[in-house]
Amino acid sequence: MIADIGYGLNSLAYLVLLLLLLTVRKSGLAKYLLMLATMATLAWSLSMLSVLRGPMTLNWLLTADAGKQLVWLLFIASCLRDDFTDIWQVLKQPVTGFILLPPLVTLIAPAILPVDPSLRYLANTILALEALILLEVMFRQTGGNQWAFKPLVLYLGATQLFEFVTYANATMVDQIEVGYIAARGFIYLLLMPLLIVAIRRIKHWGVDIFISRDVVLHSSLLLVAGAYLFVMAMIGYVINYLGGSWGATVQIILIALSLVLLATLVLSNAFRTKIKVFITKHFFANQYDYRVEWVKLTKALSSPSSDPATVYQHALEGVLNAIGYDTGRLVKVINGKWEQVATVNAPALSPGEQQTLTALAPYCEQTSWLIDIEEFQNKPFTYNGLTLDRQLIEDCAFQLALPFFRDEKVWGFALLKAVDREDVSLNWEVRDYLTAVTDQVATFVYHHEAARAVAENAQFAAFNRMSAFVLHDLKNVLAQIDLILANADKHKHNPEFIEDTFETLHHTKARMDKMLRQLTEKKVDEARRDEAHLLSKLIQHVIDNRCQSYKPVPVLQSQEESAVVVDPEKLSNVMYHLISNAQQATSDNGRVEVVLYVDAINKRQLVLIEDDGCGMDQEFINHRLFTPFDTTKGNAGMGIGAYDAKNYMESIGGNLSVQSEPGKGSCFTLTFPLT
Repeated sequence: MIADIGYGLNSLAYLVLLLLLLTVRKSGLAKYLLMLATMATLAWSLSMLSVLRGPMTLNWLLTADAGKQLVWLLFIASCLRDDFTDIWQVLKQPVTGFILLPPLVTLIAPAILPVDPSLRYLANTILALEALILLEVMFRQTGGNQWAFKPLVLYLGATQLFEFVTYANATMVDQIEVGYIAARGFIYLLLMPLLIVAIRRIKHWGVDIFISRDVVLHSSLLLVAGAYLFVMAMIGYVINYLGGSWGATVQIILIALSLVLLATLVLSNAFRTKIKVFITKHFFANQYDYRVEWVKLTKALSSPSSDPATVYQHALEGVLNAIGYDTGRLVKVINGKWEQVATVNAPALSPGEQQTLTALAPYCEQTSWLIDIEEFQNKPFTYNGLTLDRQLIEDCAFQLALPFFRDEKVWGFALLKAVDREDVSLNWEVRDYLTAVTDQVATFVYHHEAARAVAENAQFAAFNRMSAFVLHDLKNVLAQIDLILANADKHKHNPEFIEDTFETLHHTKARMDKMLRQLTEKKVDEARRDEAHLLSKLIQHVIDNRCQSYKPVPVLQSQEESAVVVDPEKLSNVMYHLISNAQQATSDNGRVEVVLYVDAINKRQLVLIEDDGCGMDQEFINHRLFTPFDTTKGNAGMGIGAYDAKNYMESIGGNLSVQSEPGKGSCFTLTFPLT
């Protein structure tokens, strides 16, 4: 009776697994061999039921065990390499023949020749030992995938070790211990979850069994209900034992309570949810050790650097380490566009992903929810009110989208994905944990951004103070020069005075004029006078009046243009700086061109400043070109022009980008939104 219960439950479990495998749409060798092994184990378990085929004979027991071992050894042989695509590739390997020869001999030999049972015990012992050896070989050669294969090795290793002990003992005493045979059904049943975990973990098998949490919850609640009914039965037994028989009143009360509780557990969604959260909170250990995780996050965010790229990178790594993921991106919204500011083992943001994030941002602002793309695909009703393009989200290279909020608006997202580990599910604990993590990381990022803004303002304030002192000194010098010129008549007959004074005046005045011009052009104007203008007129005025004294002389080509809203004086300073930089980077016989055209599709006015000068490398563009007060001109420049140009373009809703290559020139592209 006990053996039949164990084998019966085991048969039911493997039947459910077989049905789940049949629902998997992906085809492949792993799926078919898993189905074959599952069917073999199901048939083996059914054959052990005495209620189906009567008392078991020794010959049938040994034959059934050898048949089951044959199928599982074939499955292990297919796992020794991950490039098998069909069964024939597995069978034609010489090593497969050596693996399958012992179980085939064990099966066929007793049908042809009389074989002593002790030899058959020994043969089955050898089969179990062979499986254990192959499992060790398979586990050692999995390399970085040992985490994924570990549950499979534990499942097969435990079952094969039990088979080995069973038949090794039978070989020694020349008799099979009935207790071992009776326990096998329960052993296989208890170890089966390891096989399911292995199927979920080993990605290249292509088998993805999905069991919803609702099914697990209902199963758990039905188990609780069954336990309750069992308690009711025990109470009835006690009453019967003490009182001789149940009273009608007691029977009615207990049956009514049982039915009400069962109906409540099955029908009440709110009640089930409360029970689930209560049990998880109070009877299970937390998924994360928050003290350890918080210390680890604090260390990850302890960055002494104020460089934005480093700050963003540390912020992303802090979020990744918080849940053990290995791939991610940090994206930030700038003027309505998503810009990737940090990445770890992830590709660039695709147009489809940008559209998905644009759709996610309003939903996250309303709900403050963390988004699991895979959960949305499987259970979209969880995210009530969220609508996403199915085709776009299938192409998304991330699983989790964690929003960062600033002033109740989405500042950006951390886009995370697991490659070499199991995906994290967003249950109540993980959501609370990641919300706290993103809040902490967001505070870290905002602090550095604010500190950087304060530092830049302080630099500009220092620059303004410096400008005031320099201008004061320049005026004094010019006053002295004017005085010398005024007294020149008195000493104009002194050749040495004339030669010395006018040579000094010539060089000094030229230098002072240049410094004054540079300082004036870098002066920050607080008020702007924005008006609609045609850019060609403004740019031509800059070329004619401010750039003619340098070579090569810029050439303006206006292919197509439309009026844009700008501050004429500010734009003139921006254009002069970029054009003069192009002239300085280009030889006298080189080329500097300014090209205007309209991007009608995106409703933008584009201005391209192209030269064939010395160019810049990507490292300089990324880290120095737009950094204020970082200049390659020594004392001749303050390093503010490119920074000021980029800030101005972004302040009017436009953009400034650059493409350059050392030795081949540069192209600055200014994008203006059309009115």
